[in-house]
Amino acid sequence: LYRSDPALQAAHASAPWLVTWDDHEVDNNYADHISEELNVDPELFLQRRANAYKAYYEHMPLRLSSLPDGPEMLLYRKIGFGRLADFFVLDTRQYRSDQPCGDKTSLCDDAMNPENTMLGQAQKAWLKQGLSDSHSEWNVLAQQVMVAQLDRIAGKEVGYSMDKWTSSELERRELIRYIGQDEIKNPIVLTGDIHSNWANELLLDFDGGKPRSVGAEFVGTSISSSGDGQRYPDGLDAILAENPFVKFHNKERGYVSCEVVEDQWRTDYRTVDYVTRRGAPIRTRASFVVENGQTTLNEV
Repeated sequence: LYRSDPALQAAHASAPWLVTWDDHEVDNNYADHISEELNVDPELFLQRRANAYKAYYEHMPLRLSSLPDGPEMLLYRKIGFGRLADFFVLDTRQYRSDQPCGDKTSLCDDAMNPENTMLGQAQKAWLKQGLSDSHSEWNVLAQQVMVAQLDRIAGKEVGYSMDKWTSSELERRELIRYIGQDEIKNPIVLTGDIHSNWANELLLDFDGGKPRSVGAEFVGTSISSSGDGQRYPDGLDAILAENPFVKFHNKERGYVSCEVVEDQWRTDYRTVDYVTRRGAPIRTRASFVVENGQTTLNEV
């Protein structure tokens, strides 16, 4: 029944798919063996995770190397496109630490715990080695949750989502420092999760007085979930003022199209005005270019 959807069939026919999951394949905001819900037996949760991983594998285009083994499934991998681009497809759910600070936006000391991780030690070592060994023009991290340090509270007070990379702040800084090395060519981060569009410059120090960009992050919206969305989200001016590294944000439905050639990366944010009925025209709401050897976003 799932495969009989004509729209899904057309989507699969249009292009090859490189897939990774986030949380809702198993449980909202889950972390490793821990459910978002309180007092869930970890053993029972792992049974649920095993069933979810099995269903995911059976319904998505994945290699035999990702065949689940009970509640475990090797999903992180590298896909190369000649010398043009290496895609590092990550898994920030299966190995991550539980969200600190009660999964709230108020920052607490536990967010700075050096034991907190999004990737786990094995995946982090694999990623670093792969980036260092890459000879491609573009090095792409295709992953789940926002890497940029997005402050959601205006003024001196700060508020960060504890489901994002800010929940493992020291590892986030470690990752940004690593991709900021000169030997890592043209790092690009592709992100999902939050049903909205964002274009971010990744700063070496988000709290410093002289911010230096080390790469770009493109966050893609959802195709249809969360209703028709908004071209100008509530509080947009405050978000942009509080986070000057954010170059674009909206909550319309659509997709992100990226055109990659040796000398530049171009990202188009393709959106529709509505999804609650058929026939919406599609348009390019914003476009950004990253030139080879540069780390800043240029709107075109």
